[in-house]
Amino acid sequence: MSVTSRPAAVSFENRFAREFPEMAVAWRAEELPDPRLLVLNETLGTELGLDPSCLRGPEGVRFLTGQLLPSGSTPVAQAYAGHQFGGYSPRLGDGRALLLGEVVDATGHERDVHLKGSGRTPFARGGDGRATVGPMLREYVVSEAMHALGIPTTRSLAVVATGRSVPRETLLRGAVLTRVASSHLRVGSFQYARATGDLDLLRRLAEHAISRHHASATQAENRYLGLLQAVVEAQAELVARWMLVGFIHGVMNTDNMTISGETIDYGPCAFMEAFDPATVYSSIDVGGRYAYGNQPVIAQWNLARLAEALLPLLDPQEERAVDLATECVDTFSGQYHARWSGGMKLKLGVPDSLEDEVFAPLVAELLAVLQEDKVDHTSFFRSLGPAARGDAEASRGVFLQLPRFDAWLRRWLALHPDADLMERVNPVYIPRNHLVEEALAAASDGHLDPFEALLDAVTDPFHEHPGRERYAAAAPEGFGSYRTFCGT
Repeated sequence: MSVTSRPAAVSFENRFAREFPEMAVAWRAEELPDPRLLVLNETLGTELGLDPSCLRGPEGVRFLTGQLLPSGSTPVAQAYAGHQFGGYSPRLGDGRALLLGEVVDATGHERDVHLKGSGRTPFARGGDGRATVGPMLREYVVSEAMHALGIPTTRSLAVVATGRSVPRETLLRGAVLTRVASSHLRVGSFQYARATGDLDLLRRLAEHAISRHHASATQAENRYLGLLQAVVEAQAELVARWMLVGFIHGVMNTDNMTISGETIDYGPCAFMEAFDPATVYSSIDVGGRYAYGNQPVIAQWNLARLAEALLPLLDPQEERAVDLATECVDTFSGQYHARWSGGMKLKLGVPDSLEDEVFAPLVAELLAVLQEDKVDHTSFFRSLGPAARGDAEASRGVFLQLPRFDAWLRRWLALHPDADLMERVNPVYIPRNHLVEEALAAASDGHLDPFEALLDAVTDPFHEHPGRERYAAAAPEGFGSYRTFCGT
């Protein structure tokens, strides 16, 4: 593929690199000894105006790993700061990632094309800048599952094996992920700009975020307050959707919260199986800071850090700026609850008009009995469709406290739940942890069939297919306690 052939003929922009030289270090991906394409998202490639058949060729693979740059591409490592597990780091940045540039997709929206695992950058600190096959395929399958579930997310275009061994606990096969996002602007981007003391940089970054993601802020009396409110709304919607499907991000640092409202950085992520708000899978989250039930609280905490960064733009008087920011961030909990409650009504098939006096205790009782009996979150909600049609055997069969559940079931059935609606929102298939690990282990040994079969299931999550029963089943008892790792 030359720079004038079909895949690279799509014009790349270098908008971030051009507009924010203070936050962009020009850099190139490291050379790869033997790059081999493992998986390609042809549908996404087509959306970006790229030719999948060319992307599968040798020069297409070079393009996907930053070895061959299209016209207009200026690869940069982005600078940002962030709170990591509550501790502030003023200079993080893309230690093993590069923004190749922006493209305009088939719908007219600007999208980032970004590499992960492309080698050390000036932000790498002590890291080697590389990634391995397992974690990159994890991000691919989970991000595409989230997209299929209708949850805002970055997307995965490709994973390429590098032909290089990467030392972790053992030597592992190296890989590069090609990721697509509405942008890679993060709360940490604003923290970095604020820490420089350069008010012009902070203002330009805010204007960039408004023009790219939240144009509605231009209609607000205070456009920067309008930006903050738009991000609060986007994150309330996003985290509510996470909670409704049992998704646990695992590392909700401020550098992993986007301004766009997309899910980003699938490191130690997982889907909850037995319902329990205290569920933690990440090996590094020893205190449970980012447990499933803590995610809304942490999201609001992160938004408060964004508000602090924006204070000089909100009002010249600091006290007034703090009041405006506090009032705005305080709206998160109400917005989150409204979105979660609305989503839960869909999951239970009850009318949106159902009064809170009836709905709130109904849900509270259900969640209590789910937790007490350690019931699988995904399969239980899916089983309610048949229950609404008169066949409650599957839903009743998972409870030890059967009289308690039966009492709840009678109250719920009296509301005449809509089974068809429920089956449109309660998935059959999610990336179950034991299946993800099985697929990644096989792929690390060069066998991609299990990965591709899992990907096929989770990217069509709402329709049951004969022969896919194992993809809907909970982990076998022998799977044991589960831990995920960030991959670095």
